[in-house]
Amino acid sequence: MQSKAPQALTSREIILSASAILFCEYGYAGVSMRKIAESCEMKAGSLYHHFASKDQILTEVLNIGIQKVHAAVAAALSDRPEGALAIDCLRGAILGHLHSLLENSSFTSANVRIFRQVPAEVQQGNFEVRRAYEVLWDDFLREMQEAGELRSDVDPRSLRLMLIGALNATLEWFDPKLGNISDLADRYTDMLANGALKKGKS
Repeated sequence: MQSKAPQALTSREIILSASAILFCEYGYAGVSMRKIAESCEMKAGSLYHHFASKDQILTEVLNIGIQKVHAAVAAALSDRPEGALAIDCLRGAILGHLHSLLENSSFTSANVRIFRQVPAEVQQGNFEVRRAYEVLWDDFLREMQEAGELRSDVDPRSLRLMLIGALNATLEWFDPKLGNISDLADRYTDMLANGALKKGKS
């Protein structure tokens, strides 16, 4: 049994990676178990050995997409030095999200682009992982607020929704091969921390 485990794990990774690409390209309705099997150069029976259904594959693809981004942001926040400025912590979190989002694009793109297309059961299967990431941001923003680094009249949840929405939207236009992710993180952090309008203007 032990000698088969690495091969089984490799097969699952192949299936998940191929499926993520297919879901990004064709959407939920355009992907079938047969298409996934063909993309992996497997027989359909071999595919069913690892996953019972397309929805099971998709649930794992969506979860992986969120987990990759969550891990990157959590690492950025845990690595901040003692006494770090709030703006630097915010930039680190934004940079972690952008790097993971744009560099693991097949999994993260599937999560952002087709989540609203999938059945309610699949969305529910992604809820726990998605909510854990939201809580990470909510806790971080609330911590900033309690420290007096975020205005008391700002709702952390609304800020998180706006921020993550803006970051996720970069999938539609930003090309890491042509742009610098760190520069993008700097621009977003500056606009968020310092505003876009001149003082006294409205």
